[in-house]
Amino acid sequence: MKINRTASWMIIVTLIMLALIVGQSILIPFIVSLLIWFVVKKTRNTLDKIEFIKKYIPKWIKTFLASIVVFSILLLAGRMLTSNIEQLAMSYKSYLSNAEIISQRISTTFGVDLNETISGFIRDLDITAYLRSLFNSISGILGNMMMIVFYTIFLFIEESLFSQKIELVIGNEKKSEQFNRTLIKIDNMMSRYIILKSLINLLTATIAFIVLYFVGIDSPFFWAALIFFFSFIPSIGPILGTLLPAIFSLIQFAEFVPFLIILTVIGSFQVAIGNYLEPKIMGNTLNISPLFGIFALALWGSLWGIIGMLLSVPITVALIIMMSQFPSTRPLAILLSEKGKL
Repeated sequence: MKINRTASWMIIVTLIMLALIVGQSILIPFIVSLLIWFVVKKTRNTLDKIEFIKKYIPKWIKTFLASIVVFSILLLAGRMLTSNIEQLAMSYKSYLSNAEIISQRISTTFGVDLNETISGFIRDLDITAYLRSLFNSISGILGNMMMIVFYTIFLFIEESLFSQKIELVIGNEKKSEQFNRTLIKIDNMMSRYIILKSLINLLTATIAFIVLYFVGIDSPFFWAALIFFFSFIPSIGPILGTLLPAIFSLIQFAEFVPFLIILTVIGSFQVAIGNYLEPKIMGNTLNISPLFGIFALALWGSLWGIIGMLLSVPITVALIIMMSQFPSTRPLAILLSEKGKL
């Protein structure tokens, strides 16, 4: 009996993985549209806190205006990112000659002959290939913007009918009310986590952008955006987000000073925000276990490439929050959360 059950689960997981790989051209725009729908809905709800807007402006106008703002910000950020990535890819090749200089300085400073190893590593590190892949991924999303817009429109149409459909499916008024309360609780937890975490990460990324801009590193907006997304990954994310631009500054300037400035200043802010500001603001809001966060990053990255890595955190947070609301899956949610406090 247990063998049959295990075999059934293995078949289901395999089919899901296959569907995720084969259907990524449809699923990625749909997930992006889900996130946009969520943000637009929360923006509309925020506008409703103003009594005049709530009373006199129709719901569809608020939805339309919020959608225009969100899509405009996404398009502007996407264009800026692709422009920064292009500039970075073009400038990187000109810095490869610095590989030998920095490797000699590292060998001299530490008294170890690492000249050949370090210069070889820097030359073999094909950053342009990763940048090209990221550029193609972002361009792909921007190219699918029309499909994303249509998905978002139909999500808002479906939103008004969803509660009625749930009631018809369950067929029991008391159970349908209980299910709707669970959905509202999940929605509130998702809102709190994503909004607060995004604002904290935006603060970190803004500080990083200012530091990187004054240091003179190429494409500071790109590195700040990278820090913003990496900061969603507990523990290891902020470390990687700080190390990557710091290491690139070594290749660009062939000097230790910019490297130390980036590492010290941005790293200090990351520690202060992560250890003091974030816990006070977010409290016990659900978070992801660092180990599971890295696993999710690798899993979604292997399935959908760089876009999968960017989407891995919101997908994982949504899954953990949903699992935390049901007794049968709550133990798993506790294991996958950062501190086990749900």
